[in-house]
Amino acid sequence: MRRKGYCIELEACSYDEILHLQEALNRARQLGVIPDTLLLLEHQPCFTIGRKKGSSNHLLVSQRVLDEQQIKVFESNRGGDITYHGPGQLICYPIIGLTGVHKDVHAYANKMEGVLIRTLACFGIAATRKKEYPGVWVEDQKIGAIGIAIRKWVTMHGVSLNVCPNLTHFSFIVPCGITSLGVTSMSRILETIDSRAVRRQLRKQFEELFEIQTELVSVERIKEMVHYAETGMVSCSGT
Repeated sequence: MRRKGYCIELEACSYDEILHLQEALNRARQLGVIPDTLLLLEHQPCFTIGRKKGSSNHLLVSQRVLDEQQIKVFESNRGGDITYHGPGQLICYPIIGLTGVHKDVHAYANKMEGVLIRTLACFGIAATRKKEYPGVWVEDQKIGAIGIAIRKWVTMHGVSLNVCPNLTHFSFIVPCGITSLGVTSMSRILETIDSRAVRRQLRKQFEELFEIQTELVSVERIKEMVHYAETGMVSCSGT
């Protein structure tokens, strides 16, 4: 029998606002206030730099260009190097407890990549892992990225899937610090893609791989459950 959990669906959100939300949910999950919870959303245009391997040297454009393109830069407490987030890229942030035999960071990361691979397969795209590099690939082009953090065996951050983003923005950085490989998207491969259908399929694949049945809930309901009273915690709209 699948365990019960929550799913929160949002539209384009500021990275820092969602980071605050993740941190609040992570604490609440550690305390058992909420069940395992899945966040599905997009971000407003931004570059994020990971806490360990990240380097601002992999940002290739000036502040003037960033301002013109309305792209913000954030330091992040996830793993990994620099990456891009923006409209048309589906973000999946699980806030779940890893217990018993599931207390395995590498196994968890492998399973999250599996969610992306299975989702892409449902749309006829054959994606794989690369031994040398994290994420999900279509031949030598990256289509899905991963950057996770775990606090007291409760996860945060997660994976991103390039559905139909502005791929030009990836040229402003060295994505994930990898210079020899490219970036692609579902829309580049398929020409047309239904973003809502991708959301539905990714949620389904996550539920199957993690053996969880999620209930769609609002941010407002979650805020009430965790008694998180900061004004303006999330300004984006839910669905």
